[in-house]
Amino acid sequence: MKITAYVKQLAKMTVQHVYLPVVYSLYKGKKIRKNTVIFADAHHNSLPFSMKCVYDEVKRIDNVTVEEFYLDFQKCSYFKLVGWLNKFMKSYATAEYVFICDNFLPVSSCKKRKETKVTQLWHAGGLMKKAGYDCEDSIPKFYKGNVFKNYDLFTVSSENCVEIITKSMRQPEGIVKATGISRSDIYFDEKYNENCIKEFYEKYPQAKGKKIILWAPTFRGTADNPQLVGEEMIDKVFSDNDEYFLVKKLHPHFESKNADRVTCDIPSERLLPVCDLLITDYSSIVFDYLVYRKPFVFFTPDYDEYMKTRGCYVPYESYPTTLAKTEKELSEGVRYELSERNKQDLDKAFEFHMGACDGNSTLRILKVLGIK
Repeated sequence: MKITAYVKQLAKMTVQHVYLPVVYSLYKGKKIRKNTVIFADAHHNSLPFSMKCVYDEVKRIDNVTVEEFYLDFQKCSYFKLVGWLNKFMKSYATAEYVFICDNFLPVSSCKKRKETKVTQLWHAGGLMKKAGYDCEDSIPKFYKGNVFKNYDLFTVSSENCVEIITKSMRQPEGIVKATGISRSDIYFDEKYNENCIKEFYEKYPQAKGKKIILWAPTFRGTADNPQLVGEEMIDKVFSDNDEYFLVKKLHPHFESKNADRVTCDIPSERLLPVCDLLITDYSSIVFDYLVYRKPFVFFTPDYDEYMKTRGCYVPYESYPTTLAKTEKELSEGVRYELSERNKQDLDKAFEFHMGACDGNSTLRILKVLGIK
């Protein structure tokens, strides 16, 4: 690990184990504010997509007070961060419910009072690349403390995910539940899908009559130093081809570090109803996409290296798709998946990875919590 990264992790540990618990302790003796619901995230400056369905449903409930805390920690000054953390910990100490959807150290920094219920909505379904404590790049071995502590509910997309997520996120038995993931509900909304299609063709009228291909790879390396793999081959396959319309949607970590490389500005979740075929690699976007039972291709030029250094939870070859490593395999795979893929194969993959998602996950989550 580079010295700068090591220092950053030490700073995080100091904040998590010393400063934040002190702030929390100053307010935890106060009375719980019944029906106060916090939505918080450390990776965005506004409400993340993964929390939107729960947020909208909670806002419809009478006598509920909603408090919002969003801040991209990587893009703010130290002084702004400290002030923000103070406000969050003060509110956290007396709120009845807290919703998060990603790693969020403030929630796990202290011994939480039992009256406050924390729900981890997570931002991905299914079982793809190893994550949490199963991945060294995610949480360094020397890092002390459980970054996923204090959860009362961790929602996942199918029963097949429960055991693995429980282990990788070091959750007590019974915390991880196959309620379905809230973010998937929107994909079952016909009006939403119609609006996405309309929006896309208004922006890209030249795409009409063509097969829409969405390339949405994850990043390699770390969030501080994200890398992109395979773009040159993607460009070669789809350049000067009137049959396809290629849309590039790069991972937010990569775009944030490469401002000149911002691609399509339509959110990825609004592109899924539109595209005819998804090309990705090890990204969890494929699980959202499975809701539509449309074909996809895994394009992984670095497959052998990636499997040695990171790995996946289920055999990569078990997915109903073409695994392409070269330009030729990619070209052939796209044509095969668009014309030959058996829909029953996609149905089986959906049931395995996303079987608890049926458009009603949000209501089940709120029912488990006793909010609705």
